[in-house]
Amino acid sequence: QVQLVESGGGVVQAGGSLRLSCVGSAAVRDIRKMGWYREVPGKQRELVATISSNGRTELADAVRDRFAISKDIPKKTVSLQMNNLKLEDTGVYFCYFHAATSRSYPAADEYWGRGTQVTVSS
Repeated sequence: QVQLVESGGGVVQAGGSLRLSCVGSAAVRDIRKMGWYREVPGKQRELVATISSNGRTELADAVRDRFAISKDIPKKTVSLQMNNLKLEDTGVYFCYFHAATSRSYPAADEYWGRGTQVTVSS
């Protein structure tokens, strides 16, 4: 029942900007953390940014000065503003939620979106 739907990917020139958004389905409850990871062929998935329900954020060193993550817990939405994009930012970006689906049994699980392509061109 849990689905995460990403949007906002596309092709941009180096130096440009994109904003990614991800919305969780109604089955999502009690969100603990949301974020974005990315991967390229031949490399393992890597953390880009996360944000906890209390507002604490973490960003990869490679994007710290250029990207910003934000959340809207009532709307079950996490967004990633990507500025000054570089060629090495190219990849498939995956949304993730760490969340529970039941208030009566609030153990949290990890959920992933299908991924959205971000391509940065020269």
